[in-house]
Amino acid sequence: MINTIIFDLGMVLVNFRWHDFIEEFDFTKEVKEAVSKAMVQSKEWNEFDRSLLSDEEILSSFIRNAPEYEKEIAEVFQNIGNTVATYDYTKPWIQELKKKGYKIYILSNYPRRTYDLSKKQLDFLEVCDGALFSFEVKKIKPEEEIFHLLLDKYNIKSEEAVFLDDNINNIEAAQKLGIHSIHFTTRDNAVQELNKIFRQF
Repeated sequence: MINTIIFDLGMVLVNFRWHDFIEEFDFTKEVKEAVSKAMVQSKEWNEFDRSLLSDEEILSSFIRNAPEYEKEIAEVFQNIGNTVATYDYTKPWIQELKKKGYKIYILSNYPRRTYDLSKKQLDFLEVCDGALFSFEVKKIKPEEEIFHLLLDKYNIKSEEAVFLDDNINNIEAAQKLGIHSIHFTTRDNAVQELNKIFRQF
C-alpha cells in the first residue's frame, strides 16, 4: 500500500530559474556566461547545496573561479533567492493528494542562503507533513544517507512511499533503497505515473 509521496523541489514543485535570473542583470553576455560557470555550473554548487561552508566561504569559492568578476558574482549571490519561483500547480496538487489521504514530504538539495531568501515562494510547505533540506543535514542527494535521514525522521517505510525527482541519479538512489520512484518530466506525466503506482499497490 502506498501512503506517502516524497517530492523534490527544483524543477518539480518550484522552477529553479537560474538562467532567467542571470539574464535579468545588466551584464554583458560574456559576463553572464562567466558568472554562470563560476557559480551554478561549477562543482562548488554542490557544496552550496550542502551548506557545510559559511556564506562567506562559499561566495569566496565562487569568486575564485572568476576573480575578475568578483563584483558581479557578489551581486548575484546577494539576490540568489530570486532563482526560485513556485509553479501555479504546486499547492493545489499537494492539497489534492492530501485530501486523498496521502502524506506529503519534501526532500531537496537546497542551500541555506537560498532558503532564507525564498521563504515566501515556499508557502506550500505549510500544507506538507514534513521536509528535509540538504542545508539542514549537510548531506545531498544522491547520497544514500539523506534518504535514510528522511525515512527515519518521519517513520516512512520505503515500500509505502513514492519519490518524484527530475534528476535520474537521485531516482536511482531512491530505488536502491526500495522506494517507488518517478523520474519527473512534467506534472501531467507525473500524475499518470502516480496513478499507475496507486493502482498497482
